[in-house]
Amino acid sequence: MANKPIQMSKLRQVLKLYCQGQSKLHISKSTGLSRNTVKKYLNVLTGLKTTWEEVSKLSDKDLDELFCKEPEEIADERLAALHIFFKDNEKRLQQRGVTILRLWELYKRDYVGGFSRATFYHHYNLWRRRAKPSMHMEHKAGDKVFVDYTSEKLHIVDELTGEIKAVEVFVAILGASQLTYVEAVETQRVEDFISCCENGLHYFGGSPNAIVPDNLKSAVTKTNRYEPKLNENFEAFADHYNMTVLPARAYKPKDKALVEGAVKIAYIRIFASLPDKIPASVNELNAQIRILLSAHNNTAFKGRNYSRQQQFDEMEKKTLQPLPQNRYELRRSLHATAMKNVHVCLSVDKHYYSVPFAYISRKVRILYSKSLVEIFYKYELIAKHDRIRSAHNYTTDAMHMATQHKILAEWNPDYFLAQARAVGSDVEYYIGQVLLKKQHPEQAYKSCQGILSFAKRVGHQRLIKACIRAHAYGLYHFRAIEDILKKGLDLFDIENEEQQAMPQHDNIRGENYYQ
Repeated sequence: MANKPIQMSKLRQVLKLYCQGQSKLHISKSTGLSRNTVKKYLNVLTGLKTTWEEVSKLSDKDLDELFCKEPEEIADERLAALHIFFKDNEKRLQQRGVTILRLWELYKRDYVGGFSRATFYHHYNLWRRRAKPSMHMEHKAGDKVFVDYTSEKLHIVDELTGEIKAVEVFVAILGASQLTYVEAVETQRVEDFISCCENGLHYFGGSPNAIVPDNLKSAVTKTNRYEPKLNENFEAFADHYNMTVLPARAYKPKDKALVEGAVKIAYIRIFASLPDKIPASVNELNAQIRILLSAHNNTAFKGRNYSRQQQFDEMEKKTLQPLPQNRYELRRSLHATAMKNVHVCLSVDKHYYSVPFAYISRKVRILYSKSLVEIFYKYELIAKHDRIRSAHNYTTDAMHMATQHKILAEWNPDYFLAQARAVGSDVEYYIGQVLLKKQHPEQAYKSCQGILSFAKRVGHQRLIKACIRAHAYGLYHFRAIEDILKKGLDLFDIENEEQQAMPQHDNIRGENYYQ
């Protein structure tokens, strides 16, 4: 017979066997109940968070009320007072360290003749299901921020082509207060994704303990059930703001249910409320979004007399970690070999940075941002420099130079002067001048090597004449020799060159103008 009431003795048997560690299948066979029926009663027991010792002391009437009755309307004054207590204290559960047990202790303190703990838990679960509160009780204040992109896109007018261009929409929401941040951005690339996350943290005025992204490539480069591989830049961003990255599990929508709900609300309160006229830029679109976002965060929850903003100001704002003084700078990576002149080349800028002389010929890793260049060897930071974007120039820390430590490597001034002397005295003098023009001789080693390499390529005589001509011009670097040889200027004698006369022109001042 369907829906036949269970005997309390059999119910006690089910609960006792489960508390003794028996499986649901064994309990089903022992009691003659279906597995679904057993599962239903055990789910109620789990929700009550009680023990067999406490349940065994209950009367059959109390047991029937806890396990067999459907949710009822408020029937007596004690239950009415309990529901008022739940409503008044629901936000208290958002505070760190507050549990339902703690809430029951506060209830018993204020209501001496109130319900027992098991009954309190039971009515709390019934009230929670019936009330359908808009915020999830399990999220603690200052604990997590959830981030994602909407599947629908917004549009702007491209200023250059005039065509309509689709843009992404980023959404972030704090777990406890549900304060929401929305921003339009051109792409989902890691640069834009980190920028949106960072802007969201500054909108909130602090950072929570953890950030929960979806499994997009900008956050997770390789998904894994147990240990996903994070994007290095996103992980560094989270470290900068003292957050832990907790990627949502693949195919587990409950992990990101909060932000999914925020996306749906964004469609209603932001997407549908934007002006019909398509904005001309992302900045203009974000200005419109900010107005609608403020209205959304200040709108009261359904069935509540407070808004997301009020809830954030009251119980979550003070729990966020303070923001660092500087914003995060996205870092890119490349590998290079430390040259014998104790410098490595940042190829994107064609600029050279020094490393300690002990790392000559070692493979190093360069991490660079807008303003900083860091050089690592086997995960150890060995050099740090401000980023300079001048090509073919050197940034040198004097402490890195071998000459500062009186250590002679294979490359040193004497080595290059001896090589030049073998070609000719004029070349030796010229190489000496190249070495003197640099603040540190090591900075000139590459130039010296390049200049001396012409001896094999064009011959000693042409190199000697090129050095003489470059000295006459007062130019002491590799490119001067290279240009002279490329243009064949070394084939002409400087003394026999005819001086070109200045052409006459009305706009050209005469020789007496400056006297």
